Amino acid sequence: MRKTSRILTGLLLLAGIILAPAMAATPDSPEIKAIKDRGVLKVGVKVDVPKFGYRDAATGVISGYEIDIAHALAKAILGDENKVDLQGVTAKTRGPLLDNGEVDLVIATFTITEERKKSYNFSDPYFVDGIALMVKSAAGFKSLKDLDGKKIGVAQSATTKKAIEAEAAKAGISVNFLEFNTYPEIKAALDSKRVDCFSVDSSILWGYMDKTTQLLPDRFAPQNYGVASKFDNKGLAAFVNDFIGTLKSSGQNDKLLAKWELK
Repeated sequence: MRKTSRILTGLLLLAGIILAPAMAATPDSPEIKAIKDRGVLKVGVKVDVPKFGYRDAATGVISGYEIDIAHALAKAILGDENKVDLQGVTAKTRGPLLDNGEVDLVIATFTITEERKKSYNFSDPYFVDGIALMVKSAAGFKSLKDLDGKKIGVAQSATTKKAIEAEAAKAGISVNFLEFNTYPEIKAALDSKRVDCFSVDSSILWGYMDKTTQLLPDRFAPQNYGVASKFDNKGLAAFVNDFIGTLKSSGQNDKLLAKWELK
């Protein structure tokens, strides 16, 4: 089978969204044929992460870097960027939604790990980040070591807790955790002093910064984001990986990052 990336002839810029031309698998894998027969690509996305996937409370519109990628994939598979059903997910629900077949793909700040690769297919990374720590400026914390004995708010089922535990052990300190379903809940807990720190990937934290908070200089545990698909859907996974490779090699991914002011 020829690489689907050979079929890509370019990327189009339309209505502020980077769109790839329709890509034809030769022949279509069963899962891609099922998507075409259905006429819509179902994608799990974040709706509470500014710049990545965020739902506007007034309009209900979801927008962001990963949303643009979802639209571009719909264009590549179905020939129409609007033939995409965006479903809000959290770190806890995105895996089960893939398992149940309720979504075809997850593009939701989903960090690639060796453990997760045993359950899901992941594309090559489209974004690389690192875990960071948000605290109240008035608290006077300067680094992770200052959080000895403190409470850190993290998202359920995220990689954050395990990464912080490892860093805390290296630093010879002990920290406690409270786990939450959503990022707004963690920020509210920080504001109400239920936790002393809000920790997740730095690019996510930037979306929750205000004049009362700051990010500590600590960065650890590189987080590689990939597009995830159900483990058995090898044909779809190969198609998506070729698509991400072309998005990056063509420079269009850099344009999306610049559009959303991400680094």
